[in-house]
Amino acid sequence: MSKIQMITPLVEMDGDEMTRILWKMIKEHLIIPYVDLKTEYYDLGLEYRNETNDQVTVDSAEATKKYGVAVKCATITPNAARMTEYNLKEMWKSPNGTIRAALDGTVFRAPIIVKGIEPCVKNWEKPITLARHAYGDVYKNTEIKVPSAGKAELVFTAEDGTKTVETIHTFNGPGILQGIHNTDKSITSFAKACFNYALDTKQDLWFSTKDTISKKYDHNFKDIFQKIYEEEFKEKFEAAGIEYFYTLIDDAVARVMKAKGGFIWACKNYDGDVMSDMVSSAFGSLAMMTSVLVSPSGVYEYEAAHGTVQRHYYKHLKGEETSTNSIATIFAWTGALRKRGELDNIPELCAFADKLERASLKTIEDGKMTKDLALITSLENVTVLNSEDFIKEIAKTYETM
Repeated sequence: MSKIQMITPLVEMDGDEMTRILWKMIKEHLIIPYVDLKTEYYDLGLEYRNETNDQVTVDSAEATKKYGVAVKCATITPNAARMTEYNLKEMWKSPNGTIRAALDGTVFRAPIIVKGIEPCVKNWEKPITLARHAYGDVYKNTEIKVPSAGKAELVFTAEDGTKTVETIHTFNGPGILQGIHNTDKSITSFAKACFNYALDTKQDLWFSTKDTISKKYDHNFKDIFQKIYEEEFKEKFEAAGIEYFYTLIDDAVARVMKAKGGFIWACKNYDGDVMSDMVSSAFGSLAMMTSVLVSPSGVYEYEAAHGTVQRHYYKHLKGEETSTNSIATIFAWTGALRKRGELDNIPELCAFADKLERASLKTIEDGKMTKDLALITSLENVTVLNSEDFIKEIAKTYETM
């Protein structure tokens, strides 16, 4: 059987530790036998990022802008321990953060639903996709530890020297202060990415903040979303038969718990951070969570939502057997290949991605899975496979479909 031909390359971003090992296995057993794979390769492993002073990460983001679709392996964000372990020149920034900033992108995370792994919330029948605004708020805050009594003021000085001053609080003794910010540009990019992704996936879009309390800060998010929806997306949403609505964050939480799923929930930075972990955990496993970064201009970068699986990697280096779940990484590849097929009008590539995903899920549903899933499945008499045998078993399932 001849391989499926690609026209435009994917940007391939290799990564670190156990996911880097899985990355090679997935390509070898599940993709290269069927696809004449064309990629522009970037090694985002920590050693090479260090060697290039992190220029490779910047270059991979620029390539993603050029080609429109990327697939990324999980990568290490260094801390003090990693500085010593890898003898780093400096504590390099998160590659995800660098790429996100370069693409001006929004992160969409969704659970992978499979029979036998039941969500904790019994009425969740379809995936809930979390859209997280990844700029500003508490993640770019400025803090002051107040030492004594005094007056705290919020001051903005315009370019012409004009000052706007608001009293925050008059302290009678020690306390704490925090200043946060956001920009209309970033909020606009977030909104457009959310609306476009909702159209792309044909799902309803929810957006939630706390504008009743934060009457300027959160209300600005609400107003920007509404304006963009009315001016650019309302007719498109109506034509697609999908809905956009705004609600308070506390109301959204209550609705989500009673919903059946099948929608996108857009949140501010901190809310999205917390709620994406809640949703992924409630659906069963972070190893069964997809992640796609979408820019307002329609550039896509696919990856797994989890990290590099450090503990398994150290076992692998000792020659010990591991049972590492590769599903989310497989789905990163299928997501990228499907999008490449859509953009280049290669239906065979889209069909391949669909079939590989079905084969992956059928393998689990047939009772063949990695250890993490065996511990939470409702299926009986399951077979626990090691990392490579699980991928090989998916390849066998694919061949029988």
